[in-house]
Amino acid sequence: MKFANHTSVTEFILLGLTEDPKLCAVFFMIFLGVYAVILVGNISIITLIRNCPQLHTPMYLFLSHLAFVDIGFSSSVTPIMLMGFLKNGMALPVAGCEAQLCVTVSFGSTECFLLATMAYDRYVAICSPLLYSTRMSPRVCFLLVGVSYMCGFVNGCTFVSSALGLSFCGPNQVDHFFCDFAPLVKLSCSDVSIIGIIPSISSGFVISTTVFVIGVSYIYILITILKMRSTEGRHKAFSTCTSHLTAVTLYYGTITFIYVMPKSSYSTEQNKIVSVFYTVMIPMLNPLIYSLRNRDVKEALRKATLRVYS
Repeated sequence: MKFANHTSVTEFILLGLTEDPKLCAVFFMIFLGVYAVILVGNISIITLIRNCPQLHTPMYLFLSHLAFVDIGFSSSVTPIMLMGFLKNGMALPVAGCEAQLCVTVSFGSTECFLLATMAYDRYVAICSPLLYSTRMSPRVCFLLVGVSYMCGFVNGCTFVSSALGLSFCGPNQVDHFFCDFAPLVKLSCSDVSIIGIIPSISSGFVISTTVFVIGVSYIYILITILKMRSTEGRHKAFSTCTSHLTAVTLYYGTITFIYVMPKSSYSTEQNKIVSVFYTVMIPMLNPLIYSLRNRDVKEALRKATLRVYS
């Protein structure tokens, strides 16, 4: 069995964000509230899109899947982090740690591909509106969603297969609040010269590919918007992209810091703070970004609220 490499270590201890009992109590209450907002906000987005006919369009199909991915992404990390605050550290078996790594990376990578898909959708809607119904047919949309999940899962498996190749025969305390690959590499007593760079190459491919699609899409969108003679048309076209651009900037800014920047340029504490932002805070912010800055979602929410109280 592949797990035979882990001769001396049967479990990992996640040290969490802090060992201070008072701070643990404060953080528990804060992140419990954040997690509740994540669940309520994203489930509300999914429910609203599913129940409102005016939101049955490709853009909102992708948004509903983004909300689902945010729930899975945060749920792979936050509940274990919360239990760690209560116990001043959380013990996970080796298999459990590797399972968390797989799920976290899979959902995080899927979010990258969904954001790229949403950028392509906006490109077709603004640059080729007459061909939109053909290029973004239901079959094409479900294919794009399926490919996003599949590519995310492949990247997750790449990380786990690399982790399975590591040997752990010494300390088992992971200086993080979830089982990320870099902290595990630090605990490994095996040669990581090759294994250590495989996830970096895989992550670099995911990030560069999706950033390329997003960048090219928005270059064409910007060119098309600048060619519009109507100021109102420009504003309407740009307003459909602002929510997505905000989400892209927040998400890619943080994951690039973690997975692309040289490891010597930041500390473990900075790593933890940035990781909290992209695994916990962004899944909470996305529903707010897409609801507060989107006229269609706000209108659908208003009608749904009126139906409830009528």
